[in-house]
Amino acid sequence: MIGVDEHKWSHVRGADADGLVTVITDLTPVVAGQGPARLLDMIPGRSAAAMAGWLAERSPDFRAAVVIVAMDGFGGYKAAAIEALPDAVTVTDPFHVVALCGQKLDLCRQRVQQDTLGHRGRSGDPLYGVRRALRTRDGLLTERQWTRIAAVFADDAHAAVEVTWCVYQQLIEPTPTTIPSAVKPCSPP
Repeated sequence: MIGVDEHKWSHVRGADADGLVTVITDLTPVVAGQGPARLLDMIPGRSAAAMAGWLAERSPDFRAAVVIVAMDGFGGYKAAAIEALPDAVTVTDPFHVVALCGQKLDLCRQRVQQDTLGHRGRSGDPLYGVRRALRTRDGLLTERQWTRIAAVFADDAHAAVEVTWCVYQQLIEPTPTTIPSAVKPCSPP
C-alpha cells in the first residue's frame, strides 16, 4: 500500500520550479500495525507525469505488489495510478476525507446562516457561535458546548446543519461515544 501527496518546499523555488514535491510513502507497516509509514521518495513537481514517471521506474514486481494507492483528491495522481497500476484500488486518504467533510460542514453552516438571517455570521449569531464546537469531536465537547449546540439544533431551520454535523461526527469517530443525556442531536451510527 502506497500513499501519495504533495508538499510545498519554499527552498526549492526557482525560475522553473513551483516549490511542490510529490511525496510517496509505503503505508504497509501502518496498515499491518507494525510501525510508521516509510518514505519511499520525493519527486519535484505535482503532476500526473511526476507520479507516472516514478511508477515507470519501479520494477514490474513492485508495481504488481501494490494493491492500494491512498492519495488526496488530485486527479493527476489518480490518472497516473490507474494507468500504471490497473489492478490497484485508488482511495482518498483519511486526512483528506475528514478535511473535505469538515469543509462541507462549514459550507452548510454558512449557507443556513445566510438563509435564516440574511447575512454572514456575526458575533451573537447562534450558528456563528458554535462554529468551532461543530468541528470538535463530540467526546471532547464540554457541557457548555453541548448546551450551545443543543440550542442551535432545537431550531428546525438548522436541521441541515445537524444532519451534516452527525455525518461529520460519525466520520471522525466511528465508535459511538457517550452523549450527555440532555443532548442527543443524532443517534449513534
